[in-house]
Amino acid sequence: MHIALFHQYHHNPDCPATCRHYTFMAELAKRHQITLITSNAWESKRLTHLYDWVPPGVELISIDGPYHNKMGVVQRLQSFGSFAAQALVKGLKMPKPDVIWGVSTPLTTAWAAGKVAALRRVPWVFEVQDLWPSFPIQMGAVPSKLAQRQLYQMEASLYRQAAHIIPLSPDMEQYIVDKGIPRDKLTILVNGTDIPAQPMAPLEQEALRRQWGLEDKQVVLYAGTYGRANDIPMLVQTAKLLQDHPHICFVFTGQGYDAPLLEEAARQQQNIVLLPPQPRHAVFNLFSIAAVSVVSFIDLPVLEANSPGKLFDSLAVGTPVVVTNPGWTKKLVEEHHCGWYVPAGGAETLATSLVQHLGNGEKMAAMRVQAAQVAKDQFDRLQMVPQLEDIFEKVVRQQ
Repeated sequence: MHIALFHQYHHNPDCPATCRHYTFMAELAKRHQITLITSNAWESKRLTHLYDWVPPGVELISIDGPYHNKMGVVQRLQSFGSFAAQALVKGLKMPKPDVIWGVSTPLTTAWAAGKVAALRRVPWVFEVQDLWPSFPIQMGAVPSKLAQRQLYQMEASLYRQAAHIIPLSPDMEQYIVDKGIPRDKLTILVNGTDIPAQPMAPLEQEALRRQWGLEDKQVVLYAGTYGRANDIPMLVQTAKLLQDHPHICFVFTGQGYDAPLLEEAARQQQNIVLLPPQPRHAVFNLFSIAAVSVVSFIDLPVLEANSPGKLFDSLAVGTPVVVTNPGWTKKLVEEHHCGWYVPAGGAETLATSLVQHLGNGEKMAAMRVQAAQVAKDQFDRLQMVPQLEDIFEKVVRQQ
């Protein structure tokens, strides 16, 4: 098969980001022809150069499209629109594929994928990474009621047009089904992770602890985007409440809107360590030395459905996770005993729970075993590839 992937924000393991599609393309390219239409937004953000920008065998169609977290709404819309328009043109000029794979966010990328599929008379598969436009609307980024209606109409149209839909969580699936889409048109493939071949050796862990001044510390790790939706102020407040527990240290690595807040907090609070962004292949080492990681979001209904990459990366190395979403991730950590839930914004509750859980070595050890097991059983991206392949082959046969 010739599979054409439309994905505005491609990144590789040299970048400080998850690499879901890099893993998928690397495996699919062993058996299929893969064309990637993407922007070069992340290419300049590579922290190392240990990996090819795209996996071997993948044909790259690159579009100049800078993007950064500090862009305003207008700049983001211009970036989204420009990429979609150029992707449409590139998609019509490339050799005809058998199937098109369109990934949101943003929704405009899925629109371009669907438009090319219609014009070239091939099926397309819609991968829903985030619930757009519900997310930007609930965040207040789209105040115009007319624009909201138009975006919801576009979303509904794309769901109907796609030959198949891949949501990244059970809650996303239910959201789409509630829009009137038949459940048999959907297949859940959660964000997942890359399971390390071997655990990090104890001597390597100790060396990393010394490197960052974390000897004899119980590390509470936040690794990811410092976005407005991630409730970084709550984590800073939690650290402040635990300043009289010197063995507990909050470690942050990432980038985004609340970086200045964290920089100021790290200057004022001795129990906060702020590390630079880490490439994908190194971030697992940080999770390995953490006692627990935190996957925090503000109290926004649409965020209950998300499928955060840092959740799966933490579980992959056996590190328990604290989640603040009352959706499917709460059910996951509670059913599999691989972490626990605290309500969004609950700094005092989080602080109390950290002291209680980290003080129970036997319980934390059991959680670590459960975390590694559930990741291996359910969230290994390599195990998802055959399912993805089956979806593509099925929609091509039905065309």
